Amino acid sequence: MSQVRVAAVHAAPEYLDVAATVEKACGLIAEAGAQGARLVVFPEVFLPGFPYWINCYPPLLQTALHARYLAASVTVPGPEIRRIQEAARAAGTAVVLGVNEREGSSLYNTQVFVSETGDLLGRHRKLQPTFAERTIWAAGDASTLSVFDTAIGRVGGLVCWEHTMNLARHALVGAGEQIHAGSWPSLSTTVGFADVYDDQVEAMSRNHAITGQCFVVVSQNPVNQQVLDVLEEAAGPQDLVTLGGGWSAIIHPMTPYLAGPHTGPEETILVADIDLADVDGTKVFVDSVGHFSRSEVLSLHVDNRPKKAVTFAVGDGVRREPLEPFADSEG
Repeated sequence: MSQVRVAAVHAAPEYLDVAATVEKACGLIAEAGAQGARLVVFPEVFLPGFPYWINCYPPLLQTALHARYLAASVTVPGPEIRRIQEAARAAGTAVVLGVNEREGSSLYNTQVFVSETGDLLGRHRKLQPTFAERTIWAAGDASTLSVFDTAIGRVGGLVCWEHTMNLARHALVGAGEQIHAGSWPSLSTTVGFADVYDDQVEAMSRNHAITGQCFVVVSQNPVNQQVLDVLEEAAGPQDLVTLGGGWSAIIHPMTPYLAGPHTGPEETILVADIDLADVDGTKVFVDSVGHFSRSEVLSLHVDNRPKKAVTFAVGDGVRREPLEPFADSEG
């Protein structure tokens, strides 16, 4: 399948409401599928929304919101993800969904990859939470730095400022990425970022398109009144984040826009028809892991073994037989 239609969701979640956001996501998947999309990309942690409070209040005032965010997390796999899988299968479209993932009592900023037949292909956990995000999320490892085979091509993704991690991007290129899912929050209405954030997203996204010779689908959410109400009700007034923002687009490997960029509070689904033959056409000029590489001078080694805090040399460390009673001093 050379020519396919892809979609970028430019929409806000039902903030911190997992069930309602799952319903909205399923509706958006159905809508995109009805428009012929065979890949739908959602913003960063669309389920259940980006924790904008981390940049607005002193850490000790955020504790209750952190606990609320933990409660609004999902497991992968899990019941919420199964709903997304069902929606993907019904719409006949692959999905990349940003979620607040929980494992144990730790949270991860995760992209979930679902096939057009509803299979859970895998996940990518953000390798390095950015700035104040480190008070919320643990760091991922390279075991989830992956590219997945779908019916429309090889799809990979990164989250927000991971796009500044050139080696992470190059790892995806080396894995044969053809379509890149860039999941971002909206920070253009955050103090200090109004004049630079959209430009940064554009620069990083178009740069990855040409240096990776891949299509790039960028998805962001606008900040709506729900977000501001939750912040003020939970932690008090703030003037560091305001309404609006969001920057979504679909970009050709040679960097022209195929859809967007769309900015602002109006929710929409951007769609564009792409031709994967254009990936090879671009690689005629520059193939970053082929004829335009110099592996004898520069090369990348990726340690993609899972990293655990505790490992057991034999078994899983769980004793399933009752302990033998201690022998008394008489023997």
